Amino acid sequence: MNLYLAATYIRDARYGRNGQFETDDNSVRLYNLYNHWLPKGVAYFFILLLLALAIFEKPAVPGLKIEYYVTMPMEVICLIVIGSRLFHLRRFSPGKTFYSDKKNLVVMATMVVVVIDMISYIALVNSGQAMYAYRWSRPLRALLLVNITEGRQIRRAFRNIRRTLPDILNVLVLFFLSIALFALMALKIFERRPELRLYTDDSPYFKHYGDIYFQLYVLVTTANSPDIMMPAFDSNKWFSLFFIVYLVVCLYLFMSIILAVIYKNYRKHLKNEIKKSVFIKRFKLLRAFDELKEQVEGKSVVTEKTWNAVMKEVLPNRTLVYYNLLWMVLDKDVNGYIDRKMFLQVADLLNVEVSEVRNQKHLIEKYYPHIYNSSVSIAVRQVVMHKFFRYFFDLAIVVNAFFIGFNLDEAEWFFLSVFTCEIILKLYTYGFREFCRRFWNIFDFIVISAAFIATVIEAALEELQYSRETLDVLLVLRILRLLKLVGSIDRFKIIIGTLTNIAPSMFTYGGVLFVFYYVFAIIGMEVWGTMLSGDPNVSFCNNSNLNGSEFARDHYCNNNFSDILTAFVLLFELMVVNQWHVLTSGFVAITSAWARLYFVAFHLLVVIVVLKGVHVGVLPVRRQVLQRCGGED
Repeated sequence: MNLYLAATYIRDARYGRNGQFETDDNSVRLYNLYNHWLPKGVAYFFILLLLALAIFEKPAVPGLKIEYYVTMPMEVICLIVIGSRLFHLRRFSPGKTFYSDKKNLVVMATMVVVVIDMISYIALVNSGQAMYAYRWSRPLRALLLVNITEGRQIRRAFRNIRRTLPDILNVLVLFFLSIALFALMALKIFERRPELRLYTDDSPYFKHYGDIYFQLYVLVTTANSPDIMMPAFDSNKWFSLFFIVYLVVCLYLFMSIILAVIYKNYRKHLKNEIKKSVFIKRFKLLRAFDELKEQVEGKSVVTEKTWNAVMKEVLPNRTLVYYNLLWMVLDKDVNGYIDRKMFLQVADLLNVEVSEVRNQKHLIEKYYPHIYNSSVSIAVRQVVMHKFFRYFFDLAIVVNAFFIGFNLDEAEWFFLSVFTCEIILKLYTYGFREFCRRFWNIFDFIVISAAFIATVIEAALEELQYSRETLDVLLVLRILRLLKLVGSIDRFKIIIGTLTNIAPSMFTYGGVLFVFYYVFAIIGMEVWGTMLSGDPNVSFCNNSNLNGSEFARDHYCNNNFSDILTAFVLLFELMVVNQWHVLTSGFVAITSAWARLYFVAFHLLVVIVVLKGVHVGVLPVRRQVLQRCGGED
């Protein structure tokens, strides 16, 4: 019987891990060390540090530039840490398993490519060929975030996207062919009407097939609607039929089909992922059962004594009372043992949240029992626990909102005192531990404390005659106080609770978006990094090709790829879609029409594929919210 090995299998089943390892004692210890939170945290830190080097590398954030001979040693250190973690994985993994795992191969290949890129960059810079030196491997850094063992959830999201793409591609091919057909129709209809000009920049209207195709693609996103239609519409109102038919077909029909395809595949792949995770969990528990089983009355079972021993390995910080509680749930027949069927429920049982109370007294009751148990103290606690106590402070929040809205700052200290008293009374009544069990209590404590500090700082700086603008960030915390109302309305609580439940999924897709943002940002920085300037003192964004352009006229010069933070802002604006064709036109003007491929690719991957996947993931939540709020779906 190997309790340590069995405990490892049980932990894997509980946390959904699918790690494979040799079963000798040394390998099991290495495996558990690999999954410890500390080396995981170190790995994440150095991967994030590696990604963050883009802030300091050329083109760097203004004021933060560091020369390559400083950033590259840091990059080497990050690669060494990542490589050492990969070596650690190899120490306990079966040989064939390690080298057949694609994510390990991707990490190793990425590290090799990055090293080659660093060597070639140093060689070019030191040979006087700095103008040809590019860090072309930097976009690949994001692959490390996806393919490390800890990136399991992001990897799963990418896997779902990859599996969905073949079905989406069929629809997209037909979609692009439809745009091509409408673009050809538009060329034949409008090319013989030279009097038509675009109102935005007075350029010829629908004269070149490539421009028409791009404008019609943008029209599907509604970013240039109705601007692109107006010259034709003003010329002849019947031309509006062309655009109406086009939007019905390409926007409402094809986009709906794409959403339906994504939803169908999302459900299918989610079901497969759940089946796979259940299979892995059962497999791990069966392996654990085989390590722990004993023969009793001719049956393979796990006894209560063995159960308590293995639970000390799995949950060393829990008490014997907790182990016995779990055993009582499993041993329904009170036989003193459980069979394999009941043992397979262990992982689910361990994931059930159980509060273990260890006869803890309130701190004041412990040291000053005569005060805490006095008649006055009991009366105060009864008042705090009454529903009208909550109603009173809800009313105070509403009144406070009125004062904030009308800039009546004279009452600020009064309301802060009232809400501070509320927190003190709750802490006195429930105790610190019970107080912190409720999310809204923690939220109130943070907001009121921050607002109190902000008010003190504001008063101090005003006495020193500092500008109020320096306090803008801190004063926003006053407004957050109004969110206390959300925690007082039951239906709002349900919605917030439901959104909290899907937060892990949203964080996963946030990680997917970050990967796309990072890759596209680095590519944009390498291509257009120094071509535009956001300096208001220069004309046409410091590029004469933008003279008279809509991009410069709308003061979009700061929407550029001069550094990674600015690039992220630009990519977010592209994701929002509004005016993305104007942003694209600026980069087309300073390079060529081929620049559109970059922006169309970003729109396809991020807006159509990833964001629609997020929408699909929210649909079940919508149904859950409606059910819990008593609505209809």
